Amino acid sequence: MLQIYNTLTRQTEPFTPLEEGKVSMYVCGPTVYADAHIGHAMSAIVFDMVRRYLRFRDYTVTYVTNFTDVDDKIINRANELGQDPFELANFFAEKYLKHLADLNVMPADEYPRVTTEIPNIIRVIGDLSEMGYAYESEGSVYFRVDRDDDYGKLSRRTQEAALSGTRVDSDERKENVADFALWKGAKPGEPSWPSPWGDGRPGWHIECSAMCLSQLGESIDIHGGGNDLIFPHHENEIAQSESLTGKPFAKVWMHHGMLQLAGEKMSKSLGNLITIDEYLRSHSPDALRLLIFSGHYRKPVVYNDETINSAERSVTRLRSALRPATGNASVGENADALREATENARVAFVAAMDDDFNTAGGLAALFELVRAINTGRAAGVSGPFFDASQRTLRELAGILGLTLPDQVAGGEQMAVKPFIDLLIQVRADLRTAKQWALSDKIRDSLGSLSIVLEDGPDGTTWRHEEHE
Repeated sequence: MLQIYNTLTRQTEPFTPLEEGKVSMYVCGPTVYADAHIGHAMSAIVFDMVRRYLRFRDYTVTYVTNFTDVDDKIINRANELGQDPFELANFFAEKYLKHLADLNVMPADEYPRVTTEIPNIIRVIGDLSEMGYAYESEGSVYFRVDRDDDYGKLSRRTQEAALSGTRVDSDERKENVADFALWKGAKPGEPSWPSPWGDGRPGWHIECSAMCLSQLGESIDIHGGGNDLIFPHHENEIAQSESLTGKPFAKVWMHHGMLQLAGEKMSKSLGNLITIDEYLRSHSPDALRLLIFSGHYRKPVVYNDETINSAERSVTRLRSALRPATGNASVGENADALREATENARVAFVAAMDDDFNTAGGLAALFELVRAINTGRAAGVSGPFFDASQRTLRELAGILGLTLPDQVAGGEQMAVKPFIDLLIQVRADLRTAKQWALSDKIRDSLGSLSIVLEDGPDGTTWRHEEHE
């Protein structure tokens, strides 16, 4: 049975959705004011994996992730560039969606944006005000933290501890320094919308509560994001939502660790980031997934040349198992051993993933299967068992979002294949004539072009292999 670590309870618990066979899932998305970096990619990749595995386990998943497309950072960046803030946000949101496709992240069922949810947000703020959980002050509206008896239950912080460890706005318009803005009164030159409290725009935290309510209902199965969102963002989401509905906001809270560069969290404010554009110019999407999944999603991931190059080598190793069979032994001891290894790999993979999405254990099962496939090929195994082992590898790798494409793309490989096959035949003739120097020159020349030749009892095969 699938077990998931719940940040709210600090326990790994059996997963039982609110409605049998169906999962509602909301993940906090980016604030779109600049190019997304690979820290954003990590969040998208982690929850893409969670969604894929839930689907593999026969759940129907409704997946929603948002864009914050009006915010202080967007407004400030737009002013610096002399651009319209809405156009700026839309440009980076659309670019981010393209990057998700480049990274093989499945599209969400919905991508709500703050600017399209304003009526819902105003309605939620109005209801909280009528219930006494919020108050208006000089055109802004604030949430009364004191009214929420279990405030801090997600982060396990008292109000006093939260204030001592967090930068807070000491606005004199607040009743309590811990209160947070639901609606911000308009400032000159900033985007704003009309509301019962005057022109203004939403605060950060209310956005996700309103979007969850409008897209998924009062209670959802899984709410996700980075562990940097536990406080104050997710804590405040709980306070708003549960005060409004009187129901648990999310059954399971999932938080992933941070991607670290030079030992520090990757962020725009620190200036230590690698954009998705920069990453994709040098490395494959599969390598980033392998780097992230080589550890546990709740732990930090260290990104540097050594770790990403190691991940690239692991991609090549996985891909090696997808080369075609070279023998003709469809039955026998070696074929039986491959069949058993394939069955064992599936069992081990599911057991690992059922344990709070233990992708490192899942990858270990895949690499065991790779070893068995390559051993079987070398022993001449072919036929149904060999084909089934490769299908299983592709299926299980696909649950992790790995595509394992040939290094030479389909059309390109078809174009060069006749020429390489011809060179292999010439090399075979040279070897028969004992012209070893010339035959080695062909092999080495092809090697310099990343074409690797492998001599076996049934002839020579080739593959394209990326070199570091």
